Amino acid sequence: MKFVAFERNLQGTGASRRLRNTGRVPGIVYGAGTPANIELDHNALFHALKKEAFHASILEMELGGKIERVLLRDYQMHPYKLQVLHIDFQRVDETTKITKRVPLHFINEESSPAVKTDKCLVNHVATDLRVQCLASQLPESITVDLGNLTKGQSLHVNDLKLAEGLKVVTGGKPNPVIVSVSLLSPEEEAAAAPAPAVKAAPAKKAKKDEKQNKK
Repeated sequence: MKFVAFERNLQGTGASRRLRNTGRVPGIVYGAGTPANIELDHNALFHALKKEAFHASILEMELGGKIERVLLRDYQMHPYKLQVLHIDFQRVDETTKITKRVPLHFINEESSPAVKTDKCLVNHVATDLRVQCLASQLPESITVDLGNLTKGQSLHVNDLKLAEGLKVVTGGKPNPVIVSVSLLSPEEEAAAAPAPAVKAAPAKKAKKDEKQNKK
């Protein structure tokens, strides 16, 4: 994913405030060289931040006519306005070892025996994982196939098929749960059941009743 940044010469709180008033966002790029102060178009950045790939993949930043590979590291939003206040990027190359959160994409849940046959509830205990790898090996997402999930089963980190070079950072937990399966309560089963169809009264009978009422 590619975006355009511009060199920022003025610094300080006042300069940043004036910059935001013109529709720009102040930022910084660090790592692998001298840190650089940058600015970005606010609207373009705001829409980019809505995309999953902008948060979990190597980005191509065009700055001063050159392309640099960077990772989004942090950004600050206004407390109540839809406004990006500041953003940080890190320069990377293929030899840079990084730690980054990667989203989980769940597939085939509806066709699994747990859901299709046993009418169970599938709980997504985790929606992303913190992984460690070389920058060149960073995936945009990790696919979790739930097609063989059965009643009473749980999926753990060790059950995932990870790409070569990808290591999950579990923060001291030996094998965290990713997905669990539970039975629906009677109330949940009733809510999930389709409502019975209401048959309309035959038209002829309705007309006959109407004539009798007039008499």
